[in-house]
Amino acid sequence: MKPRAFTYIRPATITEAVDALSHYGERARVLAGGQSLMAMMNFRLVEVDALIDISRLAELSRIRVTDGALEVGAAVTQNQLLLSPELKSHVPLLAEMLPWVGHFQTRNRGTVCGSIAHADPSSEIPLALALLGGCVVLQSKRGTRTLSADQFQTGILSTARAPDEMIVAARFPANGKSGHAFRETSRRHGDFAIVGIAALKTGANTLRLGFGGVSSRPFISTLEGGNAKAVTDEIEKLVWQFDGYEDMHATSRMRRDLVRRMAPALIEEAFA
Repeated sequence: MKPRAFTYIRPATITEAVDALSHYGERARVLAGGQSLMAMMNFRLVEVDALIDISRLAELSRIRVTDGALEVGAAVTQNQLLLSPELKSHVPLLAEMLPWVGHFQTRNRGTVCGSIAHADPSSEIPLALALLGGCVVLQSKRGTRTLSADQFQTGILSTARAPDEMIVAARFPANGKSGHAFRETSRRHGDFAIVGIAALKTGANTLRLGFGGVSSRPFISTLEGGNAKAVTDEIEKLVWQFDGYEDMHATSRMRRDLVRRMAPALIEEAFA
């Protein structure tokens, strides 16, 4: 199938973009990379009156370090971020996770903020944002507001973005040399994860754990280190707190079992 007819808008500034959003509201979508949006429009899962293309806005193509966080503009592609020297030095956990996002070809077009806006519960970038305690910067004619990752993603493919707002940046707090690890299981490399697990060392015996693909949005928890049996017992408690998310690829039972199998080695790696 092909999308129904729509008005294509290429604004020259952010102001023009938010003006168009204010006019069209829910009948508009913002296009940056389009790796998810265009497919959904082709199948008419999403129908719009206007498509607002922000991919060439220079002011949204910046990667910078500010206030202890790596700020990524809405037009920055996943490969641009992956090649950025600031990424590995400031947010090495995200640098480890990005190669698992799609394929090289899709990362050339897909944007970091587009993945966050799509809000797939199995997606690696929203998981990284949630685990690191990052935030999303939104702008409209009414002004700018910043939402934490937990406030922004409200469910499966669902966010707190208002119809007249657009994401202008995402901020990933620097984790520097903190111990970290990431693992995922998928049908093929580049597919959405069936289960993804990320860990960040926050204290001598403390880990912050993030799980993707097990709930309607990233599931975040804190784990105190201990002997192997204590860790196993804690993971067993955690898996029963998941939402029971299921899709065509795996049942909730399979996902819980994958976490049981994957988590101990990942936890050991992060502590090491």
